[in-house]
Amino acid sequence: MSETSHDISTLNELIATTFDSIDGYTEAAKKSDNQRFVALFTARSTEREAVIRTLRAEVVRLGGKPEEDGTVLAGAHRMFINLKSVVTGRDDKAIIAEVEQGEDHIKAKFEDAIADGELSPQVMHTIRECFVSIKQGHDEMRDLKLSMT
Repeated sequence: MSETSHDISTLNELIATTFDSIDGYTEAAKKSDNQRFVALFTARSTEREAVIRTLRAEVVRLGGKPEEDGTVLAGAHRMFINLKSVVTGRDDKAIIAEVEQGEDHIKAKFEDAIADGELSPQVMHTIRECFVSIKQGHDEMRDLKLSMT
């Protein structure tokens, strides 16, 4: 196992999770009839693309092959969301709740990586930089969900 394999593996897990987040925001934008939410979801998706570019650049710097897709688990989650949307319709409150649940997931993944004492300082710095955007997105969706209850 190479000296950078743990760093690369962790970064690729975060990349896959961030791809999942982009997919979630894209789906949420398609389901919402509220143009304010569509714009918000689209903006967050664009921000997550920037996170992926940063993480992928770090994988390449380490000599690895960056992840190119989301997780299998997220595919199953999207199918559940699609099934749920058939039942709930285009209810913005339900859509925001689903998005916020996804935000909890990605935030936890980044927090786990930040708590990983085996990552190199450079990789930890990159993850912490990306976490700023992740946390902002999480907090914004949390606050939006709370405002709708």
